[in-house]
Amino acid sequence: MAQPNREEEWAALMRAAIGGDEQAYHRLLESLSHSLRAATRRGFAQVGAALNDVEDVVQETLLAIHLKRHTWDPDQPLGPWVRAIARHKLIDAMRRRGRRIEVPIEVVLDFLAADEPPDNLDLQDAERLVNDLPGRQKDIVRAISIEGQSIREVAARYEMKEGAVRVALHRGLKALAAIHQKADGE
Repeated sequence: MAQPNREEEWAALMRAAIGGDEQAYHRLLESLSHSLRAATRRGFAQVGAALNDVEDVVQETLLAIHLKRHTWDPDQPLGPWVRAIARHKLIDAMRRRGRRIEVPIEVVLDFLAADEPPDNLDLQDAERLVNDLPGRQKDIVRAISIEGQSIREVAARYEMKEGAVRVALHRGLKALAAIHQKADGE
Protein backbone atom coordinates (compact mmCIF):
# COMPACT_ATOMS: atom_id res chain seq x y z
CA MET A 1 0.00 0.00 0.00
CA ALA A 2 1.37 3.41 -0.91
CA GLN A 3 2.12 5.96 1.78
CA PRO A 4 0.07 9.17 1.88
CA ASN A 5 2.92 11.30 0.48
CA ARG A 6 3.39 8.82 -2.37
CA GLU A 7 -0.36 9.01 -3.06
CA GLU A 8 -0.21 12.81 -3.16
CA GLU A 9 2.85 12.72 -5.43
CA TRP A 10 1.11 10.29 -7.80
CA ALA A 11 -2.04 12.41 -7.88
CA ALA A 12 -0.02 15.57 -8.58
CA LEU A 13 1.91 13.82 -11.36
CA MET A 14 -1.31 12.51 -12.91
CA ARG A 15 -2.92 15.95 -12.82
CA ALA A 16 0.16 17.39 -14.52
CA ALA A 17 0.17 14.54 -17.06
CA ILE A 18 -3.50 15.10 -17.89
CA GLY A 19 -2.58 18.76 -18.34
CA GLY A 20 -0.01 17.73 -20.98
CA ASP A 21 3.24 17.41 -18.98
CA GLU A 22 4.99 14.45 -20.63
CA GLN A 23 7.85 14.37 -18.12
CA ALA A 24 5.39 14.16 -15.23
CA TYR A 25 3.59 11.33 -17.00
CA HIS A 26 6.84 9.46 -17.55
CA ARG A 27 7.81 9.87 -13.86
CA LEU A 28 4.34 8.72 -12.80
CA LEU A 29 4.42 5.58 -14.93
CA GLU A 30 7.95 4.80 -13.76
CA SER A 31 6.96 5.14 -10.11
CA LEU A 32 3.76 3.17 -10.59
CA SER A 33 5.57 0.37 -12.41
CA HIS A 34 7.84 -0.27 -9.41
CA SER A 35 4.91 -0.36 -7.03
CA LEU A 36 2.79 -2.48 -9.37
CA ARG A 37 5.60 -4.96 -9.96
CA ALA A 38 6.02 -5.55 -6.21
CA ALA A 39 2.26 -5.82 -5.63
CA THR A 40 1.82 -8.21 -8.56
CA ARG A 41 4.65 -10.44 -7.29
CA ARG A 42 2.94 -10.56 -3.90
CA GLY A 43 -0.38 -11.40 -5.55
CA PHE A 44 1.14 -14.26 -7.55
CA ALA A 45 3.01 -15.55 -4.50
CA GLN A 46 -0.15 -15.53 -2.36
CA VAL A 47 -1.85 -17.97 -4.71
CA GLY A 48 1.28 -20.05 -5.27
CA ALA A 49 1.58 -19.09 -8.93
CA ALA A 50 4.80 -18.90 -10.88
CA LEU A 51 6.13 -15.41 -11.42
CA ASN A 52 6.36 -15.83 -15.21
CA ASP A 53 3.48 -13.46 -15.95
CA VAL A 54 4.29 -10.64 -13.51
CA GLU A 55 5.69 -8.32 -16.16
CA ASP A 56 2.73 -8.96 -18.46
CA VAL A 57 0.28 -7.99 -15.70
CA VAL A 58 2.29 -4.84 -14.92
CA GLN A 59 2.28 -3.84 -18.59
CA GLU A 60 -1.44 -4.56 -18.96
CA THR A 61 -2.13 -2.46 -15.87
CA LEU A 62 -0.04 0.46 -17.13
CA LEU A 63 -1.79 0.27 -20.49
CA ALA A 64 -5.21 0.28 -18.81
CA ILE A 65 -4.17 3.27 -16.70
CA HIS A 66 -3.08 5.06 -19.86
CA LEU A 67 -6.27 4.25 -21.74
CA LYS A 68 -8.59 5.05 -18.83
CA ARG A 69 -6.76 8.03 -17.32
CA HIS A 70 -9.62 10.31 -18.37
CA THR A 71 -11.93 8.39 -15.98
CA TRP A 72 -9.88 9.25 -12.88
CA ASP A 73 -11.41 11.98 -10.71
CA PRO A 74 -8.63 14.53 -10.00
CA ASP A 75 -10.27 15.33 -6.66
CA GLN A 76 -9.71 11.72 -5.51
CA PRO A 77 -6.48 9.94 -4.55
CA LEU A 78 -4.83 8.07 -7.40
CA GLY A 79 -3.63 5.02 -5.42
CA PRO A 80 -7.02 3.32 -4.88
CA TRP A 81 -7.93 3.85 -8.53
CA VAL A 82 -4.62 2.31 -9.67
CA ARG A 83 -4.89 -0.60 -7.20
CA ALA A 84 -8.41 -1.40 -8.44
CA ILE A 85 -7.16 -1.60 -12.02
CA ALA A 86 -4.16 -3.69 -10.94
CA ARG A 87 -6.37 -6.05 -8.92
CA HIS A 88 -8.63 -6.62 -11.94
CA LYS A 89 -5.65 -7.26 -14.22
CA LEU A 90 -4.19 -9.73 -11.70
CA ILE A 91 -7.52 -11.55 -11.46
CA ASP A 92 -7.76 -11.65 -15.26
CA ALA A 93 -4.28 -13.18 -15.44
CA MET A 94 -5.18 -15.79 -12.85
CA ARG A 95 -8.35 -16.69 -14.74
CA ARG A 96 -6.42 -17.05 -18.00
CA ARG A 97 -3.84 -19.16 -16.24
CA GLY A 98 -6.39 -21.38 -14.51
CA ARG A 99 -5.64 -23.73 -11.65
CA ARG A 100 -2.59 -25.36 -13.17
CA ILE A 101 0.20 -26.93 -11.23
CA GLU A 102 3.46 -26.18 -12.94
CA VAL A 103 6.07 -28.92 -12.74
CA PRO A 104 9.19 -28.57 -14.89
CA ILE A 105 9.33 -31.46 -17.36
CA GLU A 106 12.91 -32.16 -16.26
CA VAL A 107 11.62 -33.08 -12.79
CA VAL A 108 9.09 -35.47 -14.28
CA LEU A 109 11.69 -37.01 -16.57
CA ASP A 110 14.12 -37.46 -13.66
CA PHE A 111 11.37 -39.17 -11.70
CA LEU A 112 10.53 -41.43 -14.63
CA ALA A 113 14.17 -42.27 -15.20
CA ALA A 114 14.60 -43.58 -11.64
CA ASP A 115 16.08 -47.10 -11.63
CA GLU A 116 13.61 -48.56 -9.18
CA PRO A 117 9.84 -48.21 -9.20
CA PRO A 118 8.29 -46.95 -5.97
CA ASP A 119 8.18 -49.67 -3.28
CA ASN A 120 4.40 -49.84 -3.13
CA LEU A 121 3.83 -50.14 -6.85
CA ASP A 122 4.78 -53.16 -8.93
CA LEU A 123 4.45 -53.49 -12.68
CA GLN A 124 0.95 -54.99 -12.53
CA ASP A 125 -0.28 -52.14 -10.33
CA ALA A 126 1.29 -49.63 -12.69
CA GLU A 127 -0.43 -51.27 -15.67
CA ARG A 128 -3.77 -51.28 -13.83
CA LEU A 129 -3.46 -47.58 -12.96
CA VAL A 130 -2.37 -46.60 -16.46
CA ASN A 131 -5.31 -48.53 -17.94
CA ASP A 132 -7.65 -46.12 -16.13
CA LEU A 133 -6.38 -43.24 -18.28
CA PRO A 134 -8.20 -42.20 -21.47
CA GLY A 135 -6.87 -43.21 -24.92
CA ARG A 136 -3.78 -41.29 -25.99
CA GLN A 137 -2.78 -40.35 -22.43
CA LYS A 138 -2.74 -44.05 -21.55
CA ASP A 139 -0.57 -44.85 -24.57
CA ILE A 140 1.88 -42.03 -23.88
CA VAL A 141 2.23 -42.67 -20.14
CA ARG A 142 2.66 -46.42 -20.75
CA ALA A 143 5.27 -45.85 -23.48
CA ILE A 144 7.35 -43.43 -21.42
CA SER A 145 6.83 -44.62 -17.85
CA ILE A 146 6.57 -48.38 -18.27
CA GLU A 147 8.29 -49.12 -21.57
CA GLY A 148 11.01 -46.52 -21.06
CA GLN A 149 10.71 -44.77 -24.42
CA SER A 150 11.91 -41.20 -24.84
CA ILE A 151 9.70 -38.19 -25.57
CA ARG A 152 11.19 -38.06 -29.07
CA GLU A 153 10.44 -41.75 -29.74
CA VAL A 154 6.86 -41.41 -28.55
CA ALA A 155 6.36 -38.25 -30.60
CA ALA A 156 7.55 -40.05 -33.73
CA ARG A 157 5.48 -43.16 -32.92
CA TYR A 158 2.23 -41.19 -32.57
CA GLU A 159 3.11 -38.50 -35.13
CA MET A 160 2.90 -35.74 -32.52
CA LYS A 161 5.08 -32.79 -31.61
CA GLU A 162 7.37 -33.35 -28.63
CA GLY A 163 5.66 -30.51 -26.76
CA ALA A 164 2.27 -32.18 -27.23
CA VAL A 165 3.72 -35.44 -25.88
CA ARG A 166 5.05 -33.59 -22.83
CA VAL A 167 1.66 -31.99 -22.22
CA ALA A 168 -0.15 -35.33 -22.56
CA LEU A 169 2.41 -36.97 -20.26
CA HIS A 170 2.01 -34.23 -17.66
CA ARG A 171 -1.78 -34.43 -17.80
CA GLY A 172 -1.67 -38.22 -17.65
CA LEU A 173 0.61 -38.19 -14.61
CA LYS A 174 -1.62 -35.62 -12.94
CA ALA A 175 -4.67 -37.80 -13.63
CA LEU A 176 -2.80 -40.84 -12.26
CA ALA A 177 -1.98 -38.93 -9.10
CA ALA A 178 -5.66 -38.04 -8.68
CA ILE A 179 -6.70 -41.67 -9.26
CA HIS A 180 -4.10 -42.92 -6.78
CA GLN A 181 -5.09 -40.28 -4.23
CA LYS A 182 -8.77 -41.20 -4.62
CA ALA A 183 -7.93 -44.89 -4.15
CA ASP A 184 -5.96 -44.06 -0.97
CA GLY A 185 -8.87 -42.01 0.39
CA GLU A 186 -11.40 -44.82 0.02
